[in-house]
Amino acid sequence: MSVLLINGSPHPKGCTYTALSVVASQLQKYGLETTMIQLGTKPIQCCIACGKCHDTGHCVFNTDNVNEAIDLLREAEGLVVGSPVYYAGPNGGICSFLDRMFFLKASHYACTPAAAVVSCRRGGASASFDRLNKYFTIARMPVVSSQYWNSVHGNSPDEVMQDKEGIQTMRTLGDNMAWLIKCIQAGKAAGINPPEPEPWEPTNFIR
Repeated sequence: MSVLLINGSPHPKGCTYTALSVVASQLQKYGLETTMIQLGTKPIQCCIACGKCHDTGHCVFNTDNVNEAIDLLREAEGLVVGSPVYYAGPNGGICSFLDRMFFLKASHYACTPAAAVVSCRRGGASASFDRLNKYFTIARMPVVSSQYWNSVHGNSPDEVMQDKEGIQTMRTLGDNMAWLIKCIQAGKAAGINPPEPEPWEPTNFIR
């Protein structure tokens, strides 16, 4: 069993990475494998709603690792997305990344537990946390909770590690995700399968 972690920060070993690493370490204690993708500093193409992925299952743009993430998540039992807070929201790169990762592909991720982690110096954590969770709820992914909103505070990895409550929240998140993943696997072994979705009835509010 494996969990995909996506580090939406341009800094490979920064504050967001530090928080995600704590979650990953906790997951590994339960025998779960973890893979972390880091966005880096290259531009992330935004979604242009071309609809090509409806037929192929992958994004038409191959200049970044969105398609790698799509394939990894289809095989994973869990997802954790981390982002720094920019102007009280997730950074633009991770939003563009997730737009392309989820658009017309969300059905493949249904019933896979997911969680968001945000890192900020001082404020904007709850708004960023809320924004990221919307990707999961529209995709029918169970959102894994912790003991508080999943945020850490600090302006450097060392400061993040001094945020005792934030780090504890990351450990609890790892505990809860591992527990839910194992519960889902046990349910499947007992013949309890995910519910079949109803046919989508899209409504446009135009008369």
